[in-house]
Amino acid sequence: MEVTDNKVSKKILITGAAGFIGFHLVGKVIADTNWQIIGIDNINDYYDVNLKYARLLECGIKSENIEYNKLVNSEKYSNYQFIKMDLTDKESLFKLFENEHFDYVVNLAAQAGVRYSLINPDVFIQSNVLGFYNLIEAIRKTKIEHFVYASSSSIYGLNSKTPFSTLDNVDHPISLYAASKKSNELFAHTYSYLYNIPMTGLRFFTVYGPWGRPDMAYFNFTNSILKKLPIKVYNNGNLFRDFTYIDDIIDGLFRVINSIPSKNPIGTKLNPSISLAPYKIFNIGNNNPVQLKEFINILEEIIGKKAVLEFVEMQPGEVFTTHADISPINEELGFVPVTSLKDGLGKFYNWYINYYNNI
Repeated sequence: MEVTDNKVSKKILITGAAGFIGFHLVGKVIADTNWQIIGIDNINDYYDVNLKYARLLECGIKSENIEYNKLVNSEKYSNYQFIKMDLTDKESLFKLFENEHFDYVVNLAAQAGVRYSLINPDVFIQSNVLGFYNLIEAIRKTKIEHFVYASSSSIYGLNSKTPFSTLDNVDHPISLYAASKKSNELFAHTYSYLYNIPMTGLRFFTVYGPWGRPDMAYFNFTNSILKKLPIKVYNNGNLFRDFTYIDDIIDGLFRVINSIPSKNPIGTKLNPSISLAPYKIFNIGNNNPVQLKEFINILEEIIGKKAVLEFVEMQPGEVFTTHADISPINEELGFVPVTSLKDGLGKFYNWYINYYNNI
């Protein structure tokens, strides 16, 4: 750790810093000058890169300054630096760790998209498997205080019991995306046990809000409703999702970063979320699944226009219901989501209108 003005400054690496959740986490941490932040992102073109650059600009990083392997200082915040880097670039990643001596690492970099994993599986192996492996190898070589990484509610796969609990078996994923996230949990546990590195995985449940991903349903639906285009409604709208507002996610994520897991004693009864290693798994969701039909009704009310609905069959890799049991993260860390779906979608819509009217 660095010492500045007699205060201990904690150094954190946030991967996926130009992504939806990564951008919001940077915004949370950057406000506390006791943190020194380095963000990395490969800024791939899975969705509009201009949105990613706009997120960076909000944090003081100008897109014309971004180059590979070059740290760019924020013009707004002296405690934030950004570097354009891909986790598959092992040499550059290792050099970064050797030079910076991180105390904390939060991995939010990943190739997302259940349906996209059916079309382009190679990128999921490269980003979510090889990239993750390179990252934990870099961590192993340099040691840190805590590694926090994004898993997904998708790993519950064929589980039919709800709400989904971290005590449940998750050996039946039904998409390559979900399988890649399951592999992350297995890699993390192994490294945590072998090298005594505290690690916490977070299974996110349908995160939404301002600055979100255009490939997500709420974003795509909003765009289509405003343009009077049909929206595809899978399984006749008989799907349930545990929509979780981004501010609630960031609150829970920050609580997790500051709660370092410890080893459990020998003799502990092991389960999928508890280990002899300094390792934890939490669900982080809203604990309140909403039917897709109701979700569309709320969005129509907020926008003031009716949607043109195109009912289509269930897609391969999709699950019928997501519902997070958040009692462990509530009991251990005091996490309580507070944003209703109507309020959250309203905030998203206000951002959407403002953003697209100003570009």
